[in-house]
Amino acid sequence: MTAAAPIDLGAPPPIPEAARHRVAELLASGRLHRYREGDASPGAAARLEAAFAELVGARYAVATNSCGSALYLALRGAEVKPGDRVLMGAFTLAPVLGAIVNAGAQPLAVEITPDLVIDLDDLEAKAEASGARHLLVSHMRGHICDLDRLAALCDRLGLVLIEDCAHTLGATWAGKPTGSFGRAGCFSFQSAKHVNSGEGGIIATSDPDLAAQAILHSGSYMLYRQNGTCPPDAVMARWRDRCANFSLRLSEIAAELALAQIAELPARARDWNASHDRIAAALAAEPGFALPHRPQAEGYVQSSLQFRLPRFSAPLMAGFVAACRDRGLYLKWFGVTEAEGYTSGPKHWALLPGAPAAPRSQEILDTLCDLRLPLGLSPAQCDRIAEILVAAHGDVATRNAP
Repeated sequence: MTAAAPIDLGAPPPIPEAARHRVAELLASGRLHRYREGDASPGAAARLEAAFAELVGARYAVATNSCGSALYLALRGAEVKPGDRVLMGAFTLAPVLGAIVNAGAQPLAVEITPDLVIDLDDLEAKAEASGARHLLVSHMRGHICDLDRLAALCDRLGLVLIEDCAHTLGATWAGKPTGSFGRAGCFSFQSAKHVNSGEGGIIATSDPDLAAQAILHSGSYMLYRQNGTCPPDAVMARWRDRCANFSLRLSEIAAELALAQIAELPARARDWNASHDRIAAALAAEPGFALPHRPQAEGYVQSSLQFRLPRFSAPLMAGFVAACRDRGLYLKWFGVTEAEGYTSGPKHWALLPGAPAAPRSQEILDTLCDLRLPLGLSPAQCDRIAEILVAAHGDVATRNAP
C-alpha cells in the first residue's frame, strides 16, 4: 500500500530557553572544561551533581560523559576485578555488556519474565551456581522489578547491586527513587532519554569510596574538591594516588543542558505517561496484544511503549513491523535477525566476550515490539498510533489465517 505521512517519534526532549542562553554565555567565555585552576566557584557540572544527589536521595553524584562510562566506573568502584563474573538482566542494550567487558569481567545473563523484568528465581539460581558477587540490573525501557525483594535477595546472597537507570530517571518503586536501592545507580542524559544533553551520564551513590574512585577515574586530576558532592578529604586521600585518569568527565555545556531540565521531570513524566497509558489501554482491549503488567508500587516514567504479539512467528512479526512502517509508524522489534539501530538482544551478542546466553528471554524478545513516545503527543495522535498498530495486526493475521 502507499506509505502514509509518518508520525515523528524521534523528536528529543526540548532544550529549555534558559539553558540555551547559559550555553551561549559559556561559549563566549570559553570555559567549557569543568575543572579550573585558581577558580573555586562551582561550575555547571558541580551544580548538577549536587542537584542530582538531592533528587535521588544519595550522598554523592559524579557526572560522566555517558551512562556507559558511569556503569564502568560504578563496577570498578564496586571492586569488580578482571575475570569476575557479573550477573546482568538479559533485556538490556550493548553499553551494559560493554561496561562489564571494559572492567575485564565476564557477563552472565539472567533470564527475564514476560513482564520484561529480571527473573528473581533465575537470579538466585545463577548467583548460587556461579559464585558471582555483582549484579548490574537494567530497568530496561522503564520496566522496574520488585526492588524491595531484589535488594533483600542481593543482601542474602552477598551480591553488590548496581542499577542501570538509563530509562528510569524520575521513576520510583514504592515511593523510593530508582538508583537508590543498591551500591550505585547510573543514569543517562543521552538525547533519547528523559533529560537531553546530547551525551552524558551520572552516578548516584552513598558510598564515599565508590564516589571518590569515580571522581578520580573520571578525570578530576587533583581538582576533585570542585565536584559538587566531594567525599571527605580523608577518603579522597586514600584514593588520589591509586586511580588512573580515564578522562570520562562531563563537559560544562552538557551539564548546563541537563541541569536546566531536572526541574521539568515531573511535567515530562505526566506527558509521557498520559501518552503511554492511552495507547496501552487501546491495545490491551485488542486480541493478540500482550502488555507488561505494571505493579501498583511501580511509579514509572514511560517514554516508550512495549507490547508482545505472542501468537506471531518470526515471519509474521517481520510482516507486522513492515506494515506499521508502511503506514508511517516506525516500530522496532527486538526479535529482528540482525541488530538494528539501538535494538539488540542475546542472540546478537554471540561474538562478544562471554557471549551471555538467555534462551527463555530471547523467546520473549522474539515477539516484543518497541515504540518511542516523544513529548507532546496529542490524544488524537495517540489514537492514530493505536489504530495503526491494530490495523497492521489485523491485516497480517488475516493474510496468514489457515
